[in-house]
Formats: sequence, C-alpha cells, structure tokens
Amino acid sequence: MEAVAADSPPGRVEGALSCFSFNQDCTSLAIGTKAGYKLFSLSSVEQLDQVHGSNEIPDVYIVERLFSSSLVVVVSHTKPRQMNVYHFKKGTEICNYSYSSNILSIRLNRQRLLVCLEESIYIHNIKDMKLLKTILDIPANPTGLCALSINHSNSYVAYPGSLTTGEIVLYDGHSLKTVCTIAAHEGTLAAIAFNASGSKLASASEKGTVIRVFSVPDGQKLYEFRRGMKRYVTISSLVFSMDSQFLCASSNTETVHIFKLEHLNNSRPEEPSTWSGYVGKVFMAASNYLPAQVSDMMNQDRAFATGRLSFSGQRNICTLSTIQKLPRLLVASSDGHLYIYNLDPQDGGECVLIKTHSLLGSGTSEENKENDLRPSLPQSYAATVARPSAAAVSTVPGYSEDGGALRGEVIPEHEFATGPVCLDDENEFPPLGAEFSLSSWHAGGAAGGHRVVASEQNSKTDSESTQSCCEEGPTAAGM
Repeated sequence: MEAVAADSPPGRVEGALSCFSFNQDCTSLAIGTKAGYKLFSLSSVEQLDQVHGSNEIPDVYIVERLFSSSLVVVVSHTKPRQMNVYHFKKGTEICNYSYSSNILSIRLNRQRLLVCLEESIYIHNIKDMKLLKTILDIPANPTGLCALSINHSNSYVAYPGSLTTGEIVLYDGHSLKTVCTIAAHEGTLAAIAFNASGSKLASASEKGTVIRVFSVPDGQKLYEFRRGMKRYVTISSLVFSMDSQFLCASSNTETVHIFKLEHLNNSRPEEPSTWSGYVGKVFMAASNYLPAQVSDMMNQDRAFATGRLSFSGQRNICTLSTIQKLPRLLVASSDGHLYIYNLDPQDGGECVLIKTHSLLGSGTSEENKENDLRPSLPQSYAATVARPSAAAVSTVPGYSEDGGALRGEVIPEHEFATGPVCLDDENEFPPLGAEFSLSSWHAGGAAGGHRVVASEQNSKTDSESTQSCCEEGPTAAGM
C-alpha cells in the first residue's frame, strides 16, 4: 500500500511521525518515530490494538509489514543505506542488506521485495532474499516513487520513466522484463498505485488535478477523474479498495476524494427524462465540437464521495478497508492520529468521521460526539456491503514454521506449503522461514550484513546477478 516517509536523509516529515504505511491488504498500520516503530491492527473501529513496538532501532523513516505476518522491513536515518528484515514476534533479525546510496522506498509482496534508490531499483526474491535484478540508469527519482502489485502471480512493477513528463514504465517482476511504457500525464508523476489483482494502475501528476486509471498489462486508459480545477495540489496517497470498486486520493488539502470505478458500458444511453438531464445531454453533444482539452474536462468524472479533514498541509495517507463488515475510509496523518470515516458505497457523498485514534502514547481515542445524535444506519446498508471473510483459501506457496531446516539453511522447494501457513494462532502467512538467514551464502556463521553492489550491466542473468550481490564475507555492521 501507499506509504509516506521522510525525505531522503537527513530530511524529516514535519510532525510526530517520521513515516507511516498501511500493509498490503489494509489490515495493519505501521508507523515510524524518532524512538522506533509500532505496528497496529485495524480490525476494530472502537479499539486500536498495538501488535508490536520496538525501540531498538531509532529514527525509523521506512517501516513496511508483509500482510499480517511477523515479517517487517525497517530502515533508519542512522543507517539510511541499510535495510533490516525482522521476525518481530521471535525478536530475531532475518537479514540485512546495504546499498550504494540512501534507500528511498521499499515495496513487497509474497514473492518479491523491491528496494528503490534514486537511480536504481533492486528486485529480490523474498523467499531467500537473492538479488534477481538491478534496474539501472532510471531517471532520477528523488522521492523513491514506485509501485509493486500485491498479487504475487504477476508482481508487476511501475516506476517513472521520465524526468519531465508523466511517463510510467511497467515492468514484469517475474519474467524480469519491461512490459510497456504508458504516457500517463503531461507533467511529472506524483503517485502511482496498482489495484489488488494487478489488473489496473492509477496515476496522478504533480499538478494533482487529474487522476487516470490504466489497464495492465496493455496500458489502455480506462478512467479519468478530476480531483479539482481551482488549485494545484500535492497528491500524497493513491489507493484502490481491495475489491477495485473505489479509488481514493489524499493530498495536502483538507479533502480526501473517493472515485467510483463504474463498469464500462458501451451501450446507448437512455433518453433523459428531466430538463436537467436534457441540458446535460446537450452539453455532452456540444463537447464533440470543442477543443480536445475542453472536451476532456467535460467528460471527466468527479468524486463519488469525500472525506473532510480538520487540517491541511500535513502529510497523510489514506486507504479504504472493510472493518466490522462495513466500508471505511482511514486517514493517518503525520501529527500522530488515525481518522476513521464511514463510507456509503451506494450513495457516496460526504463520509462521516466516527473515530479518531492517537498513534502515540497509550493509544487513546476519541469519538466524534456529533455522531452520537445521528440515527443508526439501516440494516439493509450492512447487508448490502457485507462481504465474505478476507481469509479465503489461498494457493500461495510459503514456508512452514520449521520445515525441518536448520538455522542458516534455505528451506528446500519440496517444503513449500500448498496453502496458507500459520505461524501462530493469528493466521499469519509470511513466505520466509522464521529463522532464515543469508549465512547459507557463505561458509558458516550467523546472518550478517550484506552489501548489494550494482551490476555493471543490466543484462546479467539471474545467476550472475545473484553472484554479484554480495562481497566476500559479511560486511561490518556500520557499513
């Protein structure tokens, strides 16, 4: 999911939090502070449960959790070139890697782990952390903008392809080949995001006025939404709902916009039955004779729903999640609060703020008192939006808890499970062995730090890339 982190070190996000990110299926929130990091469960509106907290690594500016597993990736300002991978429930470090420059962002799914630097992207196989590919000589990407499909069956990667225009490069994380380039915007990119299945890609430019959705992998434009015309804004978060019915965008303004992805219908529209409908039809017909830019503006869809924030100018991220069988809009801000809104999936309109949680201290929360007087939602609303449990049977291969492997050994292929693997009673499902380390790449020893060295040529085979990703022996911890 979309994450907000500090600027490249030694930059900081103004506010109590240095970074914050929702996990891939929007069931968990991770935050980083000067003291360390925390993980929260998002299973309840009324209560915000802290799953884990650590002060062992200070000044965290990147923290990413793999779904609801115990695997968490952390980067600190104290070592901005080093990525640390932990099994937080066992309190053990799985591995750490160092790179040639500061790490700007990290994306992961159950098959791939991406590390984005300003001028290169490293693609690791998350099962054994081998370096599969180094994408070199990409246009300067100072914000680390990139996206990875959470659908492990395709693992598409998207990143900016130009310094001056909104070109997107679509890359296949499995075949390790470029799929296509998409001319998404005239201006440079500010946000990109895949939907859960990896079949759609949304983008916004630095102007922040228009949001477009493209099909994957062919790159055809499917939807175009207008966030606003009055002013340019900075889009800080762009995310699909898990069912791909909605697209949510937050910015440095006080409004969060939610767009509805209606089914494309090429059938002839019905005759308007009202005067306003007739006028609308006239305008649509007239748009065929107007300049292309004006015509496009008239045909752009507006927000289906909005969420009003009590602040503007603060960094924030948003997501759409089903909590307690109802659709919710969640917004986390750099001042250390999580805001939860009700979303009406039928009629849209303004989302109602129902809860505000503090992400710092004792996890206090306060309810929106105005909503105490609001009538309860009709029963049909809950019945309409209730969906089957997200804990559906999966066929994703993963590691068993022990797999019969010793510490430091790669679990063999035949030990992969054919379905979800439970590490404990919380139905966790990480694809890494709980005590896997990279020491198997060297003769003996515990898992040490490893430096990833960019290949001289981008056309190396997987085996060549793997051999070049480590220097002889573990590197020093202060690397």
